Amino acid sequence: MIIDASDMILGRLATYVAKKALLGEKVDIVNCEKAVITGNKKSVFEKYKQRNERGPRPTKGPFIPKMPDRFVRRCIRGMLPYKQEKGIKAFKRVMCYIGMPDEFKEKKIEIIQEYNVSKVPSLKYVYVDAICRSMKERK
Repeated sequence: MIIDASDMILGRLATYVAKKALLGEKVDIVNCEKAVITGNKKSVFEKYKQRNERGPRPTKGPFIPKMPDRFVRRCIRGMLPYKQEKGIKAFKRVMCYIGMPDEFKEKKIEIIQEYNVSKVPSLKYVYVDAICRSMKERK
């Protein structure tokens, strides 16, 4: 199964992908940088800034990925029981990509309309790419 993450709400997409992976399906997600997180732009950036700067030393974590594909994959991991064997196997079945790789251009790509950002009553959202870029700038 190949899913296009363009204008999809990240949390809803992550739960859907996690369920499919736990059922044994291999899931590839393309255009991860175009996924969105709903909320006020300022508060979303502030949340990830605070999360990134947490802790007494940078060697202890928490470690937040700064690449959009890894960021999305990490969100999906949060929906899986990744410390159990079934969660580890399910997480290996999930792959995320920036943009559209050549190997998927000819294949059928699913777009899940019910998780689209246009279904949200308020139009306040931030793209994953913008969040990752803001975290890279703060090093």
